[in-house]
Amino acid sequence: MRSGAVGAAVVAVHTAVNARLLRAPADHAPVRERVSVVLPVRDEADRIHTCVTALLGSRDVLDLEVLVYDDHSSDGTGAILRRMAARDLRLRVLTGPEPGPGWLGKPHACAQAARHATGTVLVFVDADVTVTPHGLARAVGLLRRTGLDLVSPYPRQVAVTAAERLVQPLLQWSWLALLPLRAAERSARPSLAAANGQFLCVDAAAYERAGGHSAVRGAVLDDLALLRAVKRSGGRGVVADGTDLAVTWMYDGWQPLRDGYAKSLWAAGGDPAASAGQLALLGWLFVAPAVAAARGSRVGLAGYLAGVASRVVAARRTGGRCWPDPVAHPLSVFLLGQLTVLSWWRHRRGTARWKGRPLPTATTVPTATTVPTATTVPTSTTVTTAGTADGAPCIGSRPWHRSSWSEREWADSPPRHDSPPRGIGSPSARPRTGSAASSAGTSVPATGSTPDRPC
Repeated sequence: MRSGAVGAAVVAVHTAVNARLLRAPADHAPVRERVSVVLPVRDEADRIHTCVTALLGSRDVLDLEVLVYDDHSSDGTGAILRRMAARDLRLRVLTGPEPGPGWLGKPHACAQAARHATGTVLVFVDADVTVTPHGLARAVGLLRRTGLDLVSPYPRQVAVTAAERLVQPLLQWSWLALLPLRAAERSARPSLAAANGQFLCVDAAAYERAGGHSAVRGAVLDDLALLRAVKRSGGRGVVADGTDLAVTWMYDGWQPLRDGYAKSLWAAGGDPAASAGQLALLGWLFVAPAVAAARGSRVGLAGYLAGVASRVVAARRTGGRCWPDPVAHPLSVFLLGQLTVLSWWRHRRGTARWKGRPLPTATTVPTATTVPTATTVPTSTTVTTAGTADGAPCIGSRPWHRSSWSEREWADSPPRHDSPPRGIGSPSARPRTGSAASSAGTSVPATGSTPDRPC
């Protein structure tokens, strides 16, 4: 118990050190090189309008193209995209064949779109991400200022329900507490890597040298695999602070959260023995002390408080909720263990699926295939979108309204680090549809709601 408490205290100190060393973007400045944003989508009608509107509203990116690969969506995503592309020539909508043998859906979509990119910088973004008006410019500026080949600005993660608040903060906490950031920048070791495909900025030449997404065609954690490929090719990269650059609402409730983590946690461990070892370490450091503290152990109490302190530091640094969620850190770690077991169970049985497609099983061996050429979808101003009678897109069954997260609001009064950007922080602002819709970072006047409490 003493060794566990000491270990938890060491982790807390390391979290504080990393919080000081975490790369952060400088103030925005004009980006004069060509920037290509790659956005893979599949059945994202509830949030694609918000995401793309924010990207096209980016400031200080003087030469921008947005390449959206529509991966056989069946919910109206393509119709919305075609209508938007007809209004802005910087947006290109691409489509192509189903992924071939050995390819997973997202790497395939990214590879297809990246082949059409003409920029010297590639920015990969997910559909559940909304960038701030200067988010793209500051991300590219961070890439160039640091001299790195890849930076992954970690977006601010919004969590509302109890399940989200228990699990989602572990995303930022895990690498901030356990990964030596400066060593990770310099080292090519696969274990010293962390990245988030929600928002990933890479030098185009380094991307080509690494083999692009063809090199990670069968990777469930394609973002992490891409960073490792960049490092193997002689490049450098690291996770960075994207709290003020973008926001995302990954999962809406327990079921989508469970399925989302169940598809990928097995890959994070590598093999069952490694996953078991990782969970045993986390349980020794953060669960056992809490159990001992409940039985009256002072040493256990010290270890438990060290774990809580580590979570508080991570939350303050990454825009999370500092109280009371960190108090439940042992329960969060325990729930992570349950999700990991479920992930391995589904992986072994071959029942894991995502976006309607099966994921590789333990016996699947990826095979090398060429990437078929994607084609541009013709635009048409007569295409109707999924939404209201006047053509406005919907979030679930309700009309979408632009939030108060405008360029003026963001510049004058940035949101507190313990609350989400205004306009998306209330559960009532986002119906329970199983998909996210974040605020659009544009300068259009606000019409959305402003919650009076953090989410």
